[in-house]
Amino acid sequence: MHDGQPVTETLLLAIALIGVLGVGAQWMAWRFNLPGIVLMSIAGLLAGPVFHILQPEATFGEFYRTIISVAVAVILFEGGLQLKFRELKGLGRGVVQLCFVGGPIAWVLGAMAAHHIAGLSWPTAIVFGGIMIVTGPTVIMPLLRQAKLTSRPSALLKWEGIINDPVGALAAVIVYEYLHTRNISNLTDFQVFGSLIIGTILCVLWGVLVGWLMAVVFRRGWVPEYLKSPVLLTTVLGTFALANVIQEEGGLLAVTAMGVTMANVKMPSINQLRHFKENIAILFVAGVFVILTANLSWETLGQLDGRAILFVAVMLFVVRPVSVIFSTIGTDLKWPERLMLAWIAPRGIVAVAVSGLFAGLMAADGVEDGMLMVPLAFAMVFATVILHGFTIAPLGRMLGLASTLPPGVLIVGASPWSIELAKRIREFDIPVLVADPSFRRLRSARQAGLDTFYGEILSEVSEHHIEFSRFGYLLALGGNEAHNALVCTDLAPEMDRAKTYQLTAQRRDESRTTVSYSLRGRSFLSVEISLDELLRRHWAGWAFQFTKLSEEFTVEKYNEGLPDDAMLVMALRKGVLVFDTEESPLEPQNGDRVLAYVPPAERKPVQPETEVEMSRSKEAEELEARKQAAIDKVSP
Repeated sequence: MHDGQPVTETLLLAIALIGVLGVGAQWMAWRFNLPGIVLMSIAGLLAGPVFHILQPEATFGEFYRTIISVAVAVILFEGGLQLKFRELKGLGRGVVQLCFVGGPIAWVLGAMAAHHIAGLSWPTAIVFGGIMIVTGPTVIMPLLRQAKLTSRPSALLKWEGIINDPVGALAAVIVYEYLHTRNISNLTDFQVFGSLIIGTILCVLWGVLVGWLMAVVFRRGWVPEYLKSPVLLTTVLGTFALANVIQEEGGLLAVTAMGVTMANVKMPSINQLRHFKENIAILFVAGVFVILTANLSWETLGQLDGRAILFVAVMLFVVRPVSVIFSTIGTDLKWPERLMLAWIAPRGIVAVAVSGLFAGLMAADGVEDGMLMVPLAFAMVFATVILHGFTIAPLGRMLGLASTLPPGVLIVGASPWSIELAKRIREFDIPVLVADPSFRRLRSARQAGLDTFYGEILSEVSEHHIEFSRFGYLLALGGNEAHNALVCTDLAPEMDRAKTYQLTAQRRDESRTTVSYSLRGRSFLSVEISLDELLRRHWAGWAFQFTKLSEEFTVEKYNEGLPDDAMLVMALRKGVLVFDTEESPLEPQNGDRVLAYVPPAERKPVQPETEVEMSRSKEAEELEARKQAAIDKVSP
């Protein structure tokens, strides 16, 4: 359509276009390692104000605000599911002060900056100041993985983001409800606050009750497995709707309380449900960003003048540092850690989504500058994501809070063979952690100076003791193929399924003794071989052999000297580990450092004039020495 009308003529086309733009932007962000929020926002701006392909408010009509509201509810519920109180052990005081002392300070200072610098009216400034304390985990977690910060500042930033998601929304809800109730009624301030407090308590209790009931229902098996996710999503929407009846926009509080409750009670399938909700939340996030940016007009964007830029600068260089410094008084945080916390505070999905929701509500209530919250929120998102994204890693290194090591390898299953492999990987200057529930099996790893984790990798305790963000690869090398598969399946969302590998002796899906391929990690080693066979070869004297390929000692020469029964294991290629797998057999290239597993008769330099790094297990050497001594003893 022309004459200022949107080209999109049907709701179906609009929804499809929003999905393609949102999910496509997120895929491009993953593919090219760029901030997803920025690409989604650009996609919405191109579809909306630039090319007028999409005009969401005109297309969806009265459902526009409902769509935003439901999306925010699902996003907050998913955030609540991440808040497990037991993980705050040891961080309690720092997190509490950062959120519940620093948060109010940032709220007050942010509201003053929004009013005096950005020029917002006091009602809008107070609501917007509350929203701006949000630093969501969906933005901070990728930055932490990128920067590889040490455990304490990383954990504080992570949990500040998780807690501030609902806290920021709560601040906005309380202020909006006060302003809205006061405008539509003749109640005194005392009566407004009284009704608001009662309504807030009822909404929170409603959310807690529903979350507890859902846990009981799932725990007792009253819902079949295939219906758990649909039932949960339906319950979230129902809880949200009924809480809004108790108090307008109180549904945001209820679903957040529901998510927090379910995260902190014993419930089966919680990880699968959490992953399902993450997937749903990603779809809603994509939709919200595209919808909100596409709905912006040039007139609204034109109001982002020098005052808006100054407001963003004050939020970054004054409000955040002051709130962090005052809120960390009395803690044991060192100054480098405080400086890191004072700078890093990226705004993201929840900030924009909640701003879009309350901007529409306040505009409907007659607050003229309510819609200005959306472009200001986007300005904060763009500034913080770009500035913090590009500076967190170098700042962390400068302050001595970031690891300079490459992504490590997590090996699950301690055996003489896997421990020997771990030693060789460490020679690449790559961190290695060996995990096993047997203290005895870990003895050789400890004696070799390897980092170890004594315990079951699938236990909840492991989440408190292992920084999974440090590791870029998972090798499940235990003797139980089913356990290897379970480890890969459980940790795949945390570590990326494409980088989870497991040892498996049988690869035929039709075999009744083989774990289904869909449940396994990628097959480590391109040959079918069991741990028992690897151990037999280990004790027979097989050893790992390093070879550096170059223009002088080429791949062809290397392959010619390699024995037929040797096994390629992995290669270090331009700083990245490449493993030999059934799906992608390793093909060495010039410049690689190749690790092969060779039989004892062939343990010799493949090319004498080429520097070849070789290693043999101490146990194998001792075994051969004993064998030779026995032979010498019986020889005439």
